[in-house]
Amino acid sequence: MLYIPVFSQFFEQVKSSINDGTFAKLTMAKTMGDTDLKNIYVRLNILETGGYNFALTSRYKTEEIESFHTVDETFMLLSSYIKKPFTTALLFTTEQDLTFKVNKKNIGSLIEQAPTFKNASPVMLEMIEKGIVKL
Repeated sequence: MLYIPVFSQFFEQVKSSINDGTFAKLTMAKTMGDTDLKNIYVRLNILETGGYNFALTSRYKTEEIESFHTVDETFMLLSSYIKKPFTTALLFTTEQDLTFKVNKKNIGSLIEQAPTFKNASPVMLEMIEKGIVKL
């Protein structure tokens, strides 16, 4: 799996965007073939203990399932969906959009583009306000 080191770099950027207070959203998209699972949307979730984890919404043809995971669990879960069925992951921040892609030869790549979002996610802003993330 030649794409794992590149996906690890991508996920490090996800964590950096949270630490920098610029995280807007994360999406797994572009499936291989016709699959029941269409998208996975990842957003931040504030814990009562003062930390955070990720809320994953898995969108299927007929339903949506929401689950909550730690940062490490989220990395493992998302990486297990690469090529089974997703070929693209998109990180949206206020500084840039970062796209992870894997090709037919299992080679991963990162593409930086201008930011789509001007503001971080509302949960990200709340985390900054509550001091969960210190800028």
